[in-house]
Amino acid sequence: MLGEVLGILREHVGEDSEAVFVDATLGAGGHARAMLEAFPRSRLIGFDQDSSARDAASESIFPYIDRVRMEGRNFREMYLLGDEEGWPGADGILFDLGVSGMQLSTPERGFSYQEDGPLDMRMDPGGEAEPASSLLGRYDARELTVIFREYGEERYAFQIARSIVRFRERGGRLETTGDLTRLIRATLPSPVQRRMGTHPARRVFQALRIAVNSELDMLVEGLEGARRIAGEGGVVVVISYHSLEDRIVKRTFLRWGQEGSGRALTRRPLTPSDAEVERNRSSRSAKLRAFKMAGAE
Repeated sequence: MLGEVLGILREHVGEDSEAVFVDATLGAGGHARAMLEAFPRSRLIGFDQDSSARDAASESIFPYIDRVRMEGRNFREMYLLGDEEGWPGADGILFDLGVSGMQLSTPERGFSYQEDGPLDMRMDPGGEAEPASSLLGRYDARELTVIFREYGEERYAFQIARSIVRFRERGGRLETTGDLTRLIRATLPSPVQRRMGTHPARRVFQALRIAVNSELDMLVEGLEGARRIAGEGGVVVVISYHSLEDRIVKRTFLRWGQEGSGRALTRRPLTPSDAEVERNRSSRSAKLRAFKMAGAE
């Protein structure tokens, strides 16, 4: 939804201004490069705890690197920018949530249910988070059911959780993404899998990724950090990919409005055009919401 992001920023941030942008999810640098190109006098601070993502972003934004500062931290720490001497306030803050195509296409990261690799799923492999294989190796059926049901909205959460625990009790170990995918396929009857309309492991993988990386807690903290560092009239744009994230963003923006922090720019979320979905199937679930801080019109 690059066009929608730039459209909102152009409407509310002067293209010739010395704007300060914060890209909370730098990834491969696609959004960052576009913002730097569209706003030639701007500077950008990009957050990403994944070192491989920062390396990829460095190549993408190399022509503008003198206007970029990279932070190898999670966006939950962006609030610290507000403590820096002379911090001017951000004119635009972007969150593009979820897992990146680069992470999905690297089997060693363990995010993909379509390619075999270690069952890891950590956004920061060198951090303190517990890999998915370890989580699946110690949680009981009740705990796993809660994760699959709440974070993945998986209808068959209990059946899958019970199969995982029984597999462990027989001495089995889930160490690769293929191990987990095969177990899920063996658990769910073929008619059920056909009715799902998607890969039977998709929701479980989503749930595990959220649990491993504490993504919902990080989003809540990150949004409050954004409110703290935004300048007067600053715009916060969030692209989410599933209902749990979107619900948090919607409720947060509603509360901010009630507290007098500003106003929502999107009464309902924007969604990708048919043309974008045709080009990029992974964008089909995207929802964009934006909020403008009080103080400038």
